[in-house]
Amino acid sequence: MFAFMAVFILISSYVFYKSHSRYGAPPYDAQEEQASNTFSVPTDIYTSWKRPEGPIKIGLQAGHWKTNEMPDEQNRIKESGGGTTGFGIPEWEVALKIAELTKQNLEKEGYTVDILPATIPENYWADVFVSIHADGNLDPRVSGFKVAASARDKSNNAQLLKDYVERAYQKETDLTIDPNITKNMTRYYAFNYRRYVHAVHPMTPAVLIETGFLTNRHEANMLIYNPEIPAKGISNGIKTYITEILKPTI
Repeated sequence: MFAFMAVFILISSYVFYKSHSRYGAPPYDAQEEQASNTFSVPTDIYTSWKRPEGPIKIGLQAGHWKTNEMPDEQNRIKESGGGTTGFGIPEWEVALKIAELTKQNLEKEGYTVDILPATIPENYWADVFVSIHADGNLDPRVSGFKVAASARDKSNNAQLLKDYVERAYQKETDLTIDPNITKNMTRYYAFNYRRYVHAVHPMTPAVLIETGFLTNRHEANMLIYNPEIPAKGISNGIKTYITEILKPTI
């Protein structure tokens, strides 16, 4: 009987792992990174770059939303799956709701805000880009949020954006910071303008936030049933960054 239960638990754990193994950002690929390094990008795309005229523009990506519509150049990303789930709710749905509420908060300040799916428009530029995700873990006790700055940033502002969003998000959500920043985050495909045309422009300060663990009941309750809380944290961080770093006069 004991042996039967042990086998049952092992099989159940494996099934759970296979169905919940694609957490957060799509997996980093070392071969793709090597290919990226051979893709020539003219340096004047950022060395002589000037900001387009117009109001502050913000891009909010709902992680894994419409992954099945991604272009052929990102087939590997498409095949990596649609993110994690928590208590029957898919990651993309949680991310999209948070993005929509964040957009509402930011539009009240007069900013232009785009909500973007998994596919980024070609050479997309914005004053701020935030990719919104939720995390998962086989251990439901694992908790916390994390924010990562793009490793490909040429604006020199991505790290500052990360710091402002991180501070504001922690203040609003009272979540702990998960220090486990991975290459999946810092070298996220949407940051990879060296590999894809469907990526953010190198002069776009870009970060990715894992808003919490959908596999943790406490955090899932907040993300699913009180998305205005994480949305306020993200929008407050963006607003403070814009006010203190960009100092807009437009």
